[in-house]
Amino acid sequence: MSSTQPMSASTTPLAIDDILPSATPTLKVMRLQAPQLGQPSAGQLLSSTHLLSSSLMLPDSFGVIHVGETFSAYLGVLNPSFDLPVRGLTVAVQLQTPSKRIVLPSRLDGNDASSSTSTNDSSSNNQKDVEPGGGVDAIVSRRLEEVGQHILRVEVGYIANGAKTLRKFYRFNVSVPLTITEKVTRSGDSKCLVSITVENVMEKQTSGEGAVTISSVGFEPPQGLVSKQVLLDESERELDKITRATSKVTFGSQRRSALEMYDGCGRLEPGESCRYLFYVMAESEAAALRGIAFGDELGQACLTYYKAMGESGKIYSSTVVCPPTTYAENATSNSKFVVYGSGLSVDVAAASVQRSSSGRRNSSDSRGTLDELLPVTVEPIDPPSRMKLSVPKSVALLIVNHSSRPMSLQLQMRLPNMNGVVICGPSFITLGELPPSGGSCTIDVNFVALVAGLFSVQGCYVVDMTTGMEIQQPALFNVFVELPNDRFEEKKTVH
Repeated sequence: MSSTQPMSASTTPLAIDDILPSATPTLKVMRLQAPQLGQPSAGQLLSSTHLLSSSLMLPDSFGVIHVGETFSAYLGVLNPSFDLPVRGLTVAVQLQTPSKRIVLPSRLDGNDASSSTSTNDSSSNNQKDVEPGGGVDAIVSRRLEEVGQHILRVEVGYIANGAKTLRKFYRFNVSVPLTITEKVTRSGDSKCLVSITVENVMEKQTSGEGAVTISSVGFEPPQGLVSKQVLLDESERELDKITRATSKVTFGSQRRSALEMYDGCGRLEPGESCRYLFYVMAESEAAALRGIAFGDELGQACLTYYKAMGESGKIYSSTVVCPPTTYAENATSNSKFVVYGSGLSVDVAAASVQRSSSGRRNSSDSRGTLDELLPVTVEPIDPPSRMKLSVPKSVALLIVNHSSRPMSLQLQMRLPNMNGVVICGPSFITLGELPPSGGSCTIDVNFVALVAGLFSVQGCYVVDMTTGMEIQQPALFNVFVELPNDRFEEKKTVH
């Protein structure tokens, strides 16, 4: 019979654990995912004599993983010995992405005492003892946000004649299931139209995998802006209902055809794409007064999708910004002028503020900044999109002085540069002196259409009466000129 020696004052429980025998743990890691047809396996996770069921199969790889999905992995730390316990067990899990390393919390961190069969006195170190033939397990999860190679790093520590460590690394690649492209069209000083195109770029598979269903699409703007999805207007909806009602018999209520339901479900096969349209506009009065200028952030598109076996994902587009104003210094009728709704005066004001704050001119641009090219801007206020032939139409014009000095200005609408729609009334209008740095005035000008068709109203100049400097303006707006009803009926009768 062995005798027990009294513990000396210098001997601690940790030192005793260091010299006690310990079994070597076994680590098993398996990705938790929806089943796939024809997925190969690398054998059983454990035999029937162990803690876990023998029906659990260990896949030979983590499979296809896409951005936006939640990656979940099962961790099992087992004691294969039936005689010795595993002493001082610690488990640390990290996910290494292409740009950073993330700690994945689990019940094996020591936060959940029920995760082990027994716990030693050194609980402050999050150490656990695993009894012979026993085991502990946990599930770790993380939504994937980056494309590229990821590494799941699992480190198991235990005490057997000193601290021992068992490390395993599981590499897997994260790919993009859907690509999101954006196109922005400016629609006024404080509005933008954002077109979002979503394309399924996954490979088509014989088993039917690869298709996704878009369940929701939204646009998340920053503070001060709001977004609204552009859908069919009420008139188009009513016309659509009438068309469906006259094309087939319904019983009790209007029903959508199978084709319409399929088109509206958001399902995308590999290679297919779908486009969504959003209005992004200023929400507050202060934001509307400032407007949306070139370079301002408009937000991000966000969509949720489901794959064939129900796996869901959520992905974001890159940050969408307001596009710049395209302006030709030597403008002609063939130049790509800014049309109404471009927010030209907002961009010029923003350029002026930026140049004033920096105190210098951008030397990389030989033409100068936008506010130097257009120290004065002329923009129409709610111009008409349609005009009647030979019927004068009054349009309000806003003239803004963006320069740092007061200017005595005259507005000139020059007939030789106008085509289809011309000035009606005085073509030279003296505006008087406008204060610097945003001084403005509003005048009403009458235009008349001479020919039917689609025209761009051009020929606008602003002249500084003090220096004689001429500032040519981009096209003011586009307008469609319609024939009068009697002329239209007359042409129909002749033909």
